Amino acid sequence: MSNITYKYIKSNKDIQTYINHADASLSSIGYTEHSNAHVERAAQTAYMILSELGYPERECELAQIAAYMHDIGNVVNRNDHAQTGAVMAFRLLDKLGMPANEIAVIISAIGNHDEHTAVPVNPVAAALIIADKSDVRRTRVRLAKQYDEDSSGLVQDIHDRVNYAVEKSSIYYNEDKTELILDLKIDLEISSVMEYFEIFLQRMVLCRNAASTLNVKFSVVINDNRIL
Repeated sequence: MSNITYKYIKSNKDIQTYINHADASLSSIGYTEHSNAHVERAAQTAYMILSELGYPERECELAQIAAYMHDIGNVVNRNDHAQTGAVMAFRLLDKLGMPANEIAVIISAIGNHDEHTAVPVNPVAAALIIADKSDVRRTRVRLAKQYDEDSSGLVQDIHDRVNYAVEKSSIYYNEDKTELILDLKIDLEISSVMEYFEIFLQRMVLCRNAASTLNVKFSVVINDNRIL
């Protein structure tokens, strides 16, 4: 086992620099927030997904690390950022002295998290896919404060509109751990459920496939109604 912990990765200045610059790059082209708030939330969710199912503690921590680093490839380009990020993560983690067997799990997960090429190749990858794709919330809209005062700009971008409409988002298991539920509260005056699935259907199907590899069902509940 490596002494490269999630806490250590979070405190690494080089990794933090790549996360910050990647988010700045996405901001410049109008994408939603991919900063510390996103990667830390993804890390927390990925850990929970495996931990609640009884996976070994270190495997849960590898999921945390993969989720924290999963978007660093955006510093190079949004296109193929998953594969670029996996190569970057290999170099960073290898330099830090993490064992090859752990690096292999992490970079496989990072390289398989984008919905266009993603495959849940291992439990860590499955946890990362679900943690990443389930992070939909109002605070990911970069101009949320402005929209609070004047919502006219929301009609211009469906991604902003859908994220902004989500007033509450949580993900949890049912009592017997057979079902993983994404529970959303959406302001239907801002965005419809149909619009949510217009941009997130592919991601939700991917989450269902990822959950299946963990031998659980993935469900989506919106405004107390089961949708998927």
